[in-house]
Amino acid sequence: MSTQIRTSDLPVRERFDFWSSTVSEMFVPLRTDPADADGFDGYMRGSELGSLKVAEVSATPHTVRRTEALIARSDPGHYKLGIQLTGCCVLSQDGREAPLSPGDLTIYDTTRPYTLAFDGSYRQLVLMFPRRLLCLPEDAVAAVTATRFSGHRGLGALLSALLVQLAQHLDEFDDPAGQRLGDNIIDLLVTLLAERMDMAAGTTEARRRALLVRVRAYIESHLDDPDLTPDAIAAAHYVSIRHLYNLFHAEGTTVAMWIKGRRLEHCRRDLRDPLQVGRSVTAIAARRGFVDAARFSKLFKAAYGTSPREYRAGHV
Repeated sequence: MSTQIRTSDLPVRERFDFWSSTVSEMFVPLRTDPADADGFDGYMRGSELGSLKVAEVSATPHTVRRTEALIARSDPGHYKLGIQLTGCCVLSQDGREAPLSPGDLTIYDTTRPYTLAFDGSYRQLVLMFPRRLLCLPEDAVAAVTATRFSGHRGLGALLSALLVQLAQHLDEFDDPAGQRLGDNIIDLLVTLLAERMDMAAGTTEARRRALLVRVRAYIESHLDDPDLTPDAIAAAHYVSIRHLYNLFHAEGTTVAMWIKGRRLEHCRRDLRDPLQVGRSVTAIAARRGFVDAARFSKLFKAAYGTSPREYRAGHV
């Protein structure tokens, strides 16, 4: 479902108030201050790609603030990813500032205060999604919020190019394609963030967090491997099995629980994927390592509150 908002269709004195309330409804409650309320003009179109809420936003100069009071009023626990399409922006959060030029990206957290300052007219693509989708340690993500990711080199360039194209074709994706594209965007973002976290590792704690990110990324890319065991994971990262166990114990989980949770999540993705409709629930489960169909059904219902077949029936 797509939406479009154009303030030029309204009387001048109503435009900014309408914009301010609509932006808060589209994302999270925000305080918006215009550089010139009488001269303000804005346009926004939005769509959804599975769990991602996506909006292309363009407007004249203004400032957006997410305050402690607004967080207390409504806190859905989401991350937002912004890519600058035209103009410039400065994002501030956690004592850091990320100045963005066209093509650059940054990530920020709706659970903590932030400010977006636009000194001139601009276009920006904003993606908002539940924090759980990143499957990265939240404190590790917190260390890279409000940092600039260049859209002109490395993984940043790949993600930037994809999002620029998305902005140009935002209204062209139906539910099946949109869900798959949303999953792919999240996967690429996780890889980009993991690289930045690894580069930032300096202290013992930072190195531990970076190792955890690498291990989780390794697990994510080997979920279909029946030989994905703690021993194999430890060997691939040149650490002892005890060190690996301690790494996950510090996160309040175990290696086995993490693998199981990620495999269940990928089964959930497959069950809602129309391209997988010809594959039985049992085959989808077996592909992800669940060879006992009855146990898989029990685990899936415990995780998502419904059986695999009921979930599929409601989403395909």
